[in-house]
Order: sequence, then structure tokens, then C-alpha cells
Amino acid sequence: MSNIKEEFVVTDVELDEFLSILKPNDTIEIYTDGSCQGNPGPGGWGAILIYKNKRTVLSGYDKDTTNNRMELSATINALDVVPVNVSIIIYTDSSYVKNGITEWLPNWKINNWKTADNKPVKNVDLWKQLDDISANRNISWNWVKGHSDCVNNNNADFIAKSAMEEGIAHGNEDGIVYRNF
Repeated sequence: MSNIKEEFVVTDVELDEFLSILKPNDTIEIYTDGSCQGNPGPGGWGAILIYKNKRTVLSGYDKDTTNNRMELSATINALDVVPVNVSIIIYTDSSYVKNGITEWLPNWKINNWKTADNKPVKNVDLWKQLDDISANRNISWNWVKGHSDCVNNNNADFIAKSAMEEGIAHGNEDGIVYRNF
């Protein structure tokens, strides 16, 4: 579907234009990834939103985080901009995100946000956000192997690393960046 070359990302349209072309019941694809230098340490996240032949990119930075938090942040921030009446196919290379939302979350909620070992769920603040933002939406959750032949996943990885590197280089505060690559 994508002709983006690995390690090079082109955004066809800005976020506002991308969102303006979406109609109720359309289906979009979202590729997400997170990156962290050290774990914990500074991190970045990236998301590519695709509808037909249009793409837009989101990214963000956190100066003190973990890789799992960046994986979750990529997914949450991407879902946050998409209208609720649009169907979504999410691709993530994070089994933590994919298994968490599709398998573990219902039991965590029943067990008052405790794991099967009766320990507090890590990153519960983000899991609650993801639970809220994904409720009442038509979302298909898909795992893809990271650093393999999935070009859009590799590009999401590049975007996440770029956001992290830019944040480190410029001493940025935590935040979301919408921009062209």
C-alpha cells in the first residue's frame, strides 16, 4: 500500500486536511511505534495514519519515560485525533499493547487494575486512557513483527526515534508534534 522507502517518510497531507476527508464509516490504518534511549530515559513515539492514498504523521517526546509508555502513547495519541465514527485498523509491533488491549485489559478492570499475580498494573494511567479512547469504536488490533519487512512499521519506528532525538537535541519539554518528515 505504501511506496515510502525505508528510513524516509513523506507526509502527503497535514493532519487537519487528512481529518477533513474522512467520512463516517470510513476505515483508516494506523501504524504506531515507540522508542526509548535507556529504559527509563528519554523517548519518542510515532504514528502514521493512512486513508486511501493519503498519509499524515504524528509524533511526540517525553524526557523521562519507558519504551512501553511510548508504545502506549503512540496508540493513544493517534486514536485521540480520529473521529469516533471512523473504523480503525491498528498495526503495532508491541505485543504489550496488542495483548494488553485485546486480552489482559478486561481482567485488569475486573480485578481493580491488578494483574493475575495481584500486582498493580504498570502504566495504569495510560491503560485507562487507552480503554476510554477505544471504547465504542470499531478497532481491529494487529501485531506486526518489528524491524522486518513492514515498511509502514519501519517508518513509524523512524518517526519515533526522530522525535526522541529531536527532543534530546533541543531539550524539548514533553509534548506532541505534528509535522512533515
